[in-house]
Amino acid sequence: MTEDIPSTPRKDLLTIGELSREEILSILETAKPFKELFTRSVKKVPTLRGKTVLNLFYEPSTRTRTSFEIAAKRLSADVTNFAVSTSSVVKGESILDTIDTLQSMQVDYMVVRHKVSGVPEYIARHTHAAVINAGDGYHAHPTQALLDAFTFQEIYPEMDGHRIVVAGDILHSRVARSVFEVMHQLGVEVGTFGPATLVPDTVPDFVTILTSFEEVLEFNPHVLYLLRLQLERQQANFFPSMREYHRQYGVTLDRFKILRDRGTWIMHPGPVNRGVELVDDVMSYERTLINTQVENGIATRMAILYHLTPEERKRPEPEAGQ
Repeated sequence: MTEDIPSTPRKDLLTIGELSREEILSILETAKPFKELFTRSVKKVPTLRGKTVLNLFYEPSTRTRTSFEIAAKRLSADVTNFAVSTSSVVKGESILDTIDTLQSMQVDYMVVRHKVSGVPEYIARHTHAAVINAGDGYHAHPTQALLDAFTFQEIYPEMDGHRIVVAGDILHSRVARSVFEVMHQLGVEVGTFGPATLVPDTVPDFVTILTSFEEVLEFNPHVLYLLRLQLERQQANFFPSMREYHRQYGVTLDRFKILRDRGTWIMHPGPVNRGVELVDDVMSYERTLINTQVENGIATRMAILYHLTPEERKRPEPEAGQ
């Protein structure tokens, strides 16, 4: 199912599928000492001193962009946040022209988020910088999946044979696709639950499709992973109302009591829609891992930056006679 860690350094992180199980475990193992760093009075190491990390976000983001900024700074890198709304992009500048301009500034790492699937891969082919996919269209969000795997591993160090259910808006979720893959790679049994209109036909064969909360309980997940209902990406009505969605597919108060009695852990990539995906009581539940995921996001993204190696730029050869 997997291959050995490449003998040559990995330049980019674009999808979970391109990583071997060994690489995933290596990243998670590296994240552990980085998380321990947070307890020290000085929370920085010189690992990327002299390097530049560029956050290139064509879509709004709070958690991911800030997480990468803190991660890079804790590795002693210089960080630049590229403001697309005030750049030449709004004047019609192409992605390739933008990348050529930024590459001239000797950027070492580019963290890219874009509403169109495949853009980070396109950028990676045209730059020496190491490119990290911070979310592209409905396609992938590998760093979110890795931090989720790290969070899962903290509560279940031996992940093989444990179970997770990913619930909600699967159709519009790049997070779901990446979480499916990383959990499968690490031996976790994966189920999914949501409205039939929001569970696509392209769900991988290894994912068990559950059609009711009763089936979720029969699957007996160790972790219930709730997805945000992404109304901004929905071009049609996929369910009658928000209230109806919560009643049928959300963690209502009654469902929460059942999950709490079973000791089920709750995860969510954020931001949370209270009263839609879950009731307020879930946020103060001792087995809710949402804030832990945010903290682990910094440590895991530090490990990802550490794991990647930008291409060496070749200096132009001097012309004959010079």
